[in-house]
Amino acid sequence: MRKNLAPYYLVFILAITNGSHLLAEPIAHIVKAEGIVYLKRLGMETFLEKAEVGSAVNNGDAIKVGEYGYAAVIFIGDRSVIKIKRDSQFQFMDTKNTRSLNIEFGTVLNKIESDIRSKSFRIKTPVSVASVKGTEFAAKVDPIGVDQFIGKEGRFEVMNTISGETVNVGPGQKAVSNATGNLMQAPAAPNEYPQDPETEPLRDEGLPSERETPKSSIESPGSQQGAPSKSGETGQQPESPSLPPEEGAKLSETPSSESISKPDSGPKVPKKPFSMGLGIGSATLDGVLYNQLALRPEINLWKIGIGLDLVVYIDNEGNVRTEEWDIENDPSLLLDKVLYIRYGEKSDPLWVKYGSIEGMTLGYGGLMQGYSNMMEFPTVRRVGVNTGFNIGPVGGEFFLANIKDYSRGGTLLGLRAAYTVSEGFPLSVGINFVSDVNMFSGLKDRDDDSYPDIFDDFPDSTSIWNDTDGDFFPDPHEGLDSSRWDIDADGDNIVDTSDEDVALKATPFSLQDNKAGVTGWAIDIGYPIFSNSIIDLSVYAEFNSLSFPAAVSEDSTTFNRPDRSGTGLSIPGIRSSLFGLLHLSMEYRIINGSYLPQFFDQAYDLNRVISLSQGTETTIWTKDMSVFADSSNKWSSSGLFGSANMNLLNLANFIASYARMT
Repeated sequence: MRKNLAPYYLVFILAITNGSHLLAEPIAHIVKAEGIVYLKRLGMETFLEKAEVGSAVNNGDAIKVGEYGYAAVIFIGDRSVIKIKRDSQFQFMDTKNTRSLNIEFGTVLNKIESDIRSKSFRIKTPVSVASVKGTEFAAKVDPIGVDQFIGKEGRFEVMNTISGETVNVGPGQKAVSNATGNLMQAPAAPNEYPQDPETEPLRDEGLPSERETPKSSIESPGSQQGAPSKSGETGQQPESPSLPPEEGAKLSETPSSESISKPDSGPKVPKKPFSMGLGIGSATLDGVLYNQLALRPEINLWKIGIGLDLVVYIDNEGNVRTEEWDIENDPSLLLDKVLYIRYGEKSDPLWVKYGSIEGMTLGYGGLMQGYSNMMEFPTVRRVGVNTGFNIGPVGGEFFLANIKDYSRGGTLLGLRAAYTVSEGFPLSVGINFVSDVNMFSGLKDRDDDSYPDIFDDFPDSTSIWNDTDGDFFPDPHEGLDSSRWDIDADGDNIVDTSDEDVALKATPFSLQDNKAGVTGWAIDIGYPIFSNSIIDLSVYAEFNSLSFPAAVSEDSTTFNRPDRSGTGLSIPGIRSSLFGLLHLSMEYRIINGSYLPQFFDQAYDLNRVISLSQGTETTIWTKDMSVFADSSNKWSSSGLFGSANMNLLNLANFIASYARMT
């Protein structure tokens, strides 16, 4: 068997290796690279290649500068230069007429030449686009959704992609754009233009003597419990201490095909009794931007592990935010200092974890793969519970994504039970169940009055929520002293006591009175055909079902979802690995109706529910409404889906996928 398969694996490896360069087109060169600087080539999933002076930057490549470092890049042809400061990450994209930097976060200084340039130059962020004809300017992009563009020479235009507003920026001016659609132009103070990174120290007191090769971010489910983190890899949104210590890898990877089927494979790595993580960055709380300093100690004693999150927020004037430390008046704030508490590992007879949840995958991932309750941390602090057992041939697992959501109508929960026949006949059968009891729990409600902030005119007050005329005086509310009422609540310039027709807003959409859920279940069966130190091969089948019951809000306009359901069958499925380096999977999928593989994925909390505003009306869509908006519940599809992942001694990572669905 091994003799017959080896040539095919070799051909596949060569195909992946060569395929990663098919679309490579050099567009620039790195002229300076100091400290921690990595490249992610087009088609790769992680930043694994150290950037060196003279390295070519190809179309579609991405660059990441860590906490210690900076880089400079010169474009081929027009000789435009960009300087990249620490804690920055973006992708180079070239088309026939446009050259773009797609910035995720960080600070970039740009000197764009106009004399010999044949393409327009753009800076693209999640919320803004800056169009440049030839100028010198800086872009500062915060991952929380606040962009700043500061002009030094020449002029350029900035557009907010949320609202469509545009402004022109000249020398000594800046544009500030955010995720709520606001865009403004203002004078820039002389010290607001970022310092040239070549003149800044690299924080020598903490700079490693040698840049380390980053490790693969793919880890088995059994190792995700409380792995210590390094300090502030991105410098903007500090990562959870439960993530692996790496520089330049993805925030959280879903487990590989091997780790899903064999969660206990590999030796256990002893945990350090004590480790300390440091996070430095920024965060927006209650609409205010703060600088953030976080100490994240991790303590391991026997089978018990504790991770803490000790954060101080400082505004631009140097004032420390005290709300998070008013423990005397609100003892529950102590719970927010605990990132997680765990007992045991997933391979132990009994284990439990409270707090952060990372990389949650059930079965072969048809329903849930790579889920994380930390995607909006620290702005939103979710507290999950994950527990399970392994008793002989039977294993089980249960989790709650956020116990705080119970007061808001329900949370995401899941469970799995699995049975293995015997060691001599290791056929395994598993059943999974996932339910999001109330998807509306994903709507933010700062004052916990059951009215989401998007509908609450007073999001910080539990006793008032409506202001019809928008003058900051509340409408009449039951239980509210009438002396606090707006005397002209409908704003028609007629005192309400003399107005025979007072037209007031209706009671807002409430989390208590409205619910929309989703339920899924799956059954899987798998069998390892053979396994040794060189190659292993397993086959599996999995049946998944999703159901979205019809739901309508009380006003029938804010939310209106029809009944939907769908199924997915993967049969057969094949997973294999060679030397532990190359992981392959291939499955034949049959999809009917409203089913999406891995519906509960890593980013589920980000798109669980969204709001759409048009004029004065706001509507709510759950994830299924966005995904299946243009699909019929009778839609069907079938075909092959495959993926390959090769990690070459942690020096290079090749990933490819294939789909042919009809």
